[in-house]
Amino acid sequence: MPVVDVVNLDGKKVGQVELADAIFGAKVNPHLLHEASRWYLRGLRAGTHKTKDKSEVSGAGRKLWRQKGTGRARVGSIRSPLWRHGGTVHGPKPRDYSYALPKKMLLGALRSALSAKLAEQKLTVVDAWSLETHKSKALRSALDKLNGQKSALLVAHGENRNLELASRNLERVKLVASNVLQPYDLLNHDLLVLSKDAVARLSHTLDPERTPIVVPDVASITPAAKPRKEAAPKAAAKPTAKKEKAGAKKPSSAKKKGKG
Repeated sequence: MPVVDVVNLDGKKVGQVELADAIFGAKVNPHLLHEASRWYLRGLRAGTHKTKDKSEVSGAGRKLWRQKGTGRARVGSIRSPLWRHGGTVHGPKPRDYSYALPKKMLLGALRSALSAKLAEQKLTVVDAWSLETHKSKALRSALDKLNGQKSALLVAHGENRNLELASRNLERVKLVASNVLQPYDLLNHDLLVLSKDAVARLSHTLDPERTPIVVPDVASITPAAKPRKEAAPKAAAKPTAKKEKAGAKKPSSAKKKGKG
């Protein structure tokens, strides 16, 4: 594992830290760096360009002169693309230039960029971004002690208000969080300055052999069988029809004869 010195903002050595070989000692892949930079720059494009076609430019729609008999070329509209101030044919239209990039390619480009910075000895690890003031002058003097005269990319983990205010007014100095670090930013700046917390965060995030968190299996418990209900006793037989009331006469089907 490569070992680098940890310094404070005064440029004095305060310790050492080991960097992972898989992240800071990987093989540099120029193709991945090119693809990641192209993907990042295309995502920054606004895509708001627009030209007016024949139907949108100013001008009347009448025919300027008759079709035949004038000796001049036939013309139908003053807004023709062949004329001055006419419409534009096949001009640019608003569009989105961004596209999807596989996550493995982006992570591989980050490893390549970090490894290239370490190989070129342009990587510095600071103990902490402990600034006492938000003035840019204090940060500028600290970067001069860290050999960041040309340009510097500052990587921090967590919120640091003084660092945000002090770095935003310095030319060619950019502050980014460890979770949004881009390969293009690494290639576009001369010096890379990482905090110890940012190194630990990047080592965890970019580790290719990082085992995912496995949710423990929960043994399912089979619910107890419901008790079987006893069969209800059969209902008693229905009693026979009630006997006809005594003395009741049955209706006769024959009609009574009238008196003679």
